[in-house]
Amino acid sequence: QVQFVESGGALVQPGGSLRLSCRAPRMITSVFNPLLMGWYRQVPGKGRELVASITPDRFTQYGDSVKGRFTISRDNSRKTVYLQMSDLKPEDTAVYYCNALSANKQTRYDWGQGTQVTVSS
Repeated sequence: QVQFVESGGALVQPGGSLRLSCRAPRMITSVFNPLLMGWYRQVPGKGRELVASITPDRFTQYGDSVKGRFTISRDNSRKTVYLQMSDLKPEDTAVYYCNALSANKQTRYDWGQGTQVTVSS
């Protein structure tokens, strides 16, 4: 079952910034708050790449390609996870998705529609 709704994608120039949002409108707070959450991205012809994750205690991890440029955060009262992206590069162009992860990094729910980020001049 799809639980997450992604938004905030856009066309942006190299060096620009965007903030993506991932909401869980069907999920009650007591289910959302303990979730390990992740942002993924996918380009045509390739599998989804985990770019950032955040634990319930807000411990964060990042893929090497986005470290220092992306910041993941969460607002449990809004059942929302954010991805602040800065210094965007053309290689960041992808459809971005969010999902909850198990302890062994398996995704827990069906994928939503994602949000398109295009970095181009």
